[in-house]
This record gives sequence, C-alpha cells and structure tokens, in this order.
Amino acid sequence: MGIKIEIKSAQCSHKAPLPLRSLCTPRLCEIEFRTVFILIFVFVQAPVFSQILRGFDQIFPAIGAQTRNEVLSAGIVREIEKNGKLELLPSPMSGIDLPQRIAAKNFPYLTESLAVIPYQGKPLGILDAYNALGKIRGLKGRLYNSHTRGREVALFEDASRMESASKNNPIPDPPPAYSVPSFESIYIRLKDANFGNCYYRADITPSGRGLLCTITNYKTITYMLFSVMKEEKFAAHLYLEPLEEGMLIYSTGGTDVSDFISKQIDIPSAISKRIAVFIDWIADNAGTM
Repeated sequence: MGIKIEIKSAQCSHKAPLPLRSLCTPRLCEIEFRTVFILIFVFVQAPVFSQILRGFDQIFPAIGAQTRNEVLSAGIVREIEKNGKLELLPSPMSGIDLPQRIAAKNFPYLTESLAVIPYQGKPLGILDAYNALGKIRGLKGRLYNSHTRGREVALFEDASRMESASKNNPIPDPPPAYSVPSFESIYIRLKDANFGNCYYRADITPSGRGLLCTITNYKTITYMLFSVMKEEKFAAHLYLEPLEEGMLIYSTGGTDVSDFISKQIDIPSAISKRIAVFIDWIADNAGTM
C-alpha cells in the first residue's frame, strides 16, 4: 500500500558502535519489538476488521418481526402523509443518520424505504454498491403501476448521464471502477413519464460502513407548464451497506411543493414510486456484479 516499515532486530548486536550498543538495553529492545509488532498488526489486520459484516438486527433492533420479514423478503416503501413521521428508524448506535439528514430539510412530504437484497452466489462489497450506482442508463424503461392509465408503464422513458450541471451533453456511463472515490457528483437527466425532462445530481461518498448517495433536483421540475418542485426542493438519501443477510438499501426522501400542486398530484405516491424504481435499479445492478 506504499507503506514501507523497516523491521529492526529485537536482539542487541555486540558489533554495533558504542553509542548504539550502550542504548540497546534488553528493556528498550523489547519495547521496540512490541512497537514494530503493533504497527504491523494495525496495517495488516485493519482491512480484515473492516470487512466484518453487521447483521440487520444490529442496525434496526426496534423493528417488529412482521416488518422485518417484509424487509428481508420484498422490501418496504412507505408513503407518508403531509407532516407525518418516519417509522423505519435505525439504532442511534448504528452510525446511520438518514432520518436526521432529511429532517434538516424541513420537507412536509416524506417517504422512507428499507430493503435487503440477497446475495447471488457471492457477498457484495462497497465497490459493488458504487458500481451499481454508476449504471445510469439502466434506469431507462423501468416500469411502475400507473393508476391513471390502469397498467404498468415506463416511469423513465430515457436516462442519461450529463457532462455537468451547466453542460447538458449526454456522456456514456464509465466502465466499472476499481476503487471508491472519497466523493463524486453525477449529473443525470431522466425523461419522466409525468414530468418530462428532470435533472438530478447524485452525490456519492463513503459513510460509516457503507455508501451514501444523495439525489437532489438541480433544476425546477414542471408538470403541464406548472412548476412542481423548485430547484433543490427534492432530496432522497440512499444508504447502502453489505450485511450478513445481503445488501442493505435504506432511504429517506422528501419534497416541498405548493398547496395548488399538492391538490393536483398525489405527492406521497409520486415520491414513493420513484424511490421504489431507484431501489429496483440498484438491486438489479448489484445482482449483476
């Protein structure tokens, strides 16, 4: 890893020059040996400890048996009415702060979801989660159940990665990475079945034992020429962590819209359907790693 440790002998040499020989007492040699041993142990064993997986119950100990079974079998996406409360709360000791992050936005409309994707043959790691988030074009054509149309339709008719927030030039998704960056922003254009072209920024960074992806709209979202969500008025926090049972995907999201728009659109349903599609997209991508 680029770290070179010089290991010195723990035994005194009678051939050493007098100043060194006078300092190399048995007690000092023993201390030096222990110091070198501890350094080797830290640098060599630390990656091993970092790979120890937590269990689902360690993170969500207060979730009831029925909810737990639903999460592990199919996942849960909760629609929350205006000014409602989150219920799928992690332990304060888990190091996961998604409820606090979304609460800081003061959004009146919230949603939350929780799923554990079983491993397909081999455990997945943080790098797999990161690469799953990079397949933006995989969002195209994903279906949802439209009540107004009475059938399943593609939620996103097109999906592209943008060059930047100021340059709306589509660029291809990169090949799978070999390492996870400390921070990355991905700019995305989704042609939404209801809202037309929507522009989002996905900020990805390692967090605790997992990976955090925060999605926000960096342009106003419109509906039938009306402004639905102004810039930065939608946010979804998705946290991914490899667990003993599978890949955890936990999210909180929310938005703020005008009273006029809330009477025209079922906002909790609109948010939850898009979060559900995001989860399916991540699950499918992770399953192909």
